[in-house]
Amino acid sequence: MRQLLVRYTTTRAIPIIVLLLIFATTTLAQRNRQYTSLTPTQVREAERLLSSLGYWTGAIDGRFDEASRSALIAFQKYESRPVTGNLSLEELEAIRNSTSPKAREPRFLHVEIDVDRQVLLMVDEQGVVKVLPVSTGSGEQFVDEGQTSVAYTPRGRFIVYEKASGWEQGPLGSLYFANYISGGVAIHGSRNVPTQPETHGCIRVPVFAARQLSELMPVGTIVLVYDKISFVSGKAWAENPKLKQTASIE
Repeated sequence: MRQLLVRYTTTRAIPIIVLLLIFATTTLAQRNRQYTSLTPTQVREAERLLSSLGYWTGAIDGRFDEASRSALIAFQKYESRPVTGNLSLEELEAIRNSTSPKAREPRFLHVEIDVDRQVLLMVDEQGVVKVLPVSTGSGEQFVDEGQTSVAYTPRGRFIVYEKASGWEQGPLGSLYFANYISGGVAIHGSRNVPTQPETHGCIRVPVFAARQLSELMPVGTIVLVYDKISFVSGKAWAENPKLKQTASIE
């Protein structure tokens, strides 16, 4: 009798799992559709153009998924457009008429965090960039273990001095493929990347790109964090690695 019950329960469970998968897939598709009224052909064009400009799009498949939306948000941030995450004909036309983002300092491997625009630029030796949207420190006070601090992302010139693989639980939340640049401040993946500064000081990037981004920035990678007021050049470190090594020891 017990074997019959187990077989019956298992048989009942399979259709339930299938229904749950269908529901999850349908819900995701509906959520993605609400961000665009364009055809798959137009979406594919937007993905292709965004990718060619340097925005991190994911697969170019005509599906306006989270990676496509992330690229659009990065575009809207960099171009100082309203950050809606909605792909419309107006946005597609703006993408068609735009130019590639430019690094503040090209020609050497490094990462730039433009705090004003809330974007990250991964820059290679040829000056080619890949752009992701980020969220940095909110500037507000918060309390952690009884101590009041300000949620601030430090500006300046840093290097990646320590890395972590996969998920890890920090004192203020979960971090995915964290790349530490200053104290407890890291560039890391997150399932929640607000369109405005809203972190405790870390630099959040979309989780879908976090692993590959981490692979592109090994220990020792120069990271420049700046706003319209403060900027520190990384050229001296790039030209003289001994200076960078001294900084990592300090």
